[in-house]
Amino acid sequence: IVAVDNFNMGAMENKGLNIFNSKYVLAKPDTATDEDFLNIERVIAHEYFHNWTGNRVTLKNWFQLSLKEGLTVFRDQEFAADMSSAAVKRISDVAKLRIFQFPEDAGPTAHPVLPESYIEMNNFYTMTVYEKGSEIIRMIRLLTGREGFRKGMDLYFERFDGMAVTCEDFVKTMEDANNIDLAQFRLWYSQAGTPIIRFERKWDENEKSFCLTLVQDCPKTPGQDKKLPMHIPVEIGLLDSTGGQLPLQLAGEKKASGTSRILDFTHAKQDFTFVNIDPAQDENLRKNGPVPSLFRKFSAPVKLVAGYTEDERIFLMGNDPDPFNRWDAGQQLFSSMILSLIDDFQNKKELVINSALLEAFEKTLTASSDLTADKMTDKIMDKAFAALALRLPSESELGEMMAGRGLIIDPDGIFHVRKFVISHLAEEFSAIFTQIYEQNSVKGPYSIDSEAIARRSLKNLALFYLGRKESNSMIPLVYTQFENADNMTDAIAALLILGDTDTPERKKAFDTFYQRWQSDTLVLDKWFALQAVSNLPDTLDRVKELMDHPAFSIKNPNKVRSLVFAFCNGNSFRFHDTSGSGYEFITDRILELNTLNPQIGARLVAAFNHWRKYDADRQGLMKTQLEKILDTPKLSKDIFEIVSKAVA
Repeated sequence: IVAVDNFNMGAMENKGLNIFNSKYVLAKPDTATDEDFLNIERVIAHEYFHNWTGNRVTLKNWFQLSLKEGLTVFRDQEFAADMSSAAVKRISDVAKLRIFQFPEDAGPTAHPVLPESYIEMNNFYTMTVYEKGSEIIRMIRLLTGREGFRKGMDLYFERFDGMAVTCEDFVKTMEDANNIDLAQFRLWYSQAGTPIIRFERKWDENEKSFCLTLVQDCPKTPGQDKKLPMHIPVEIGLLDSTGGQLPLQLAGEKKASGTSRILDFTHAKQDFTFVNIDPAQDENLRKNGPVPSLFRKFSAPVKLVAGYTEDERIFLMGNDPDPFNRWDAGQQLFSSMILSLIDDFQNKKELVINSALLEAFEKTLTASSDLTADKMTDKIMDKAFAALALRLPSESELGEMMAGRGLIIDPDGIFHVRKFVISHLAEEFSAIFTQIYEQNSVKGPYSIDSEAIARRSLKNLALFYLGRKESNSMIPLVYTQFENADNMTDAIAALLILGDTDTPERKKAFDTFYQRWQSDTLVLDKWFALQAVSNLPDTLDRVKELMDHPAFSIKNPNKVRSLVFAFCNGNSFRFHDTSGSGYEFITDRILELNTLNPQIGARLVAAFNHWRKYDADRQGLMKTQLEKILDTPKLSKDIFEIVSKAVA
């Protein structure tokens, strides 16, 4: 095993010589965050698992890349879930998929998991091949069951050890091991894009039946105008008015089969009728029918865009036994509220937060404040889940949602409204956030066990809100945490908050951090990134200054990711400044990387991929930069392929 500071990838599984980016193998408590430790554990596991899925059984050609990467991502996700909280891990993985892969599926570089062609293969080490590829493996496990999937994996290794094979070989093995037909399911490999799902329902009180109608549609993607219906596994439960789970019996079946099951959704429009639903003493269930809990554990990589009312989202947020759906209901509520407020912001109306949503947020918040050591039970959400449930969607997620609804992405509206909501929640629930912060301050030596990580996560979430109060009254508390932090997680959490404030504490903290860690290149990557994502007006000027810093080198991929990528991908508000200065800055870096490291330069182009989804002025500014790149002599194949698709 070798660890290197200059490396384009996270790691590579070469037999006899595993190569790791040093950030994914070197760590100690005072220099690495909780997230760093978890990533190291995951990446090392990933490369180790490649010994079988990638090396002993390898690829017949590069088009099959997901056969090793999608399958091995699935394996490392399952390992990480076993090592910590399965529910929290699943939520984190889905959040990553939505932030990075869904936009890829909706952009000019959208491609199937099994690509049809390429100019430069390096451009296909993508979220689609890796993360969506993993979701395909997960769906196969749902369709075969855990025991059936293990049978299939055993047969796969038995058949192909020492051979170079294809994705088709893998799917055929799963069919043979389980005697099932996955012909239609294969479309997940050949069709690009994210399926859009809507649902309707009809409750018949007299017949005690509930008819669920599912509708699927996959938008056009480059080179694929017409899409066939996919085979989508839908994990479902039906809930009564208290959140209790009802027995599930489909019409034609002799008896109920559990309270959660998989539906095979294979048509453009398909009905599923559940029978023998007894309302008993539940008057609300008798009148309105059950509330469906759909796509539990995110059973398929789709967008569920219509079907639930706001009241049902609030109900699911507080009552769904499936942790993923509880979290997702909250995220959908937050998103809908913020998008509605953005419309008010654009029309210069007063911003008012929905009282029902405030109540739902308070319910989750109050429950998390009760998570003291002597009250931990299976009925109370754990701290890690609470930290995720109370976090608002990011600016990039909100932009993707606006685009998905056919709206023009408004970086200014997203930033100001999201800031307003966070500040309002901070003021409204200041006392509870303070209580949570105090309760979860971890005493004793730093530990990376799951409970300690969860407590720090919830504590720092509370500090995040307290630090966003309009009055800046809690900035001394934030600085005190930075000053007294005995671990990198708490220090970075405080610095992230201070980075957005125009206060003396901000400069003092960043100067102190640099003086303390100037000889540690991995820690300095964090220092660069935190300054690049600041929402202060002079951030781009500061980023340009840091380009000339002795510790920065554009030849080092980690440094480019920590400063340049952090600015364009993690600072939507400043990157999309109406002056176009952010676009000019990124273009200059792309052209600089064209000869130094075209692989990294090509990935940087992705910042422009959705240029058509912004207002006319921003579109014009971004198009000018894309054309400038295309007109550059001796443009690398890596960058040409991405830019030409974006312009086309």
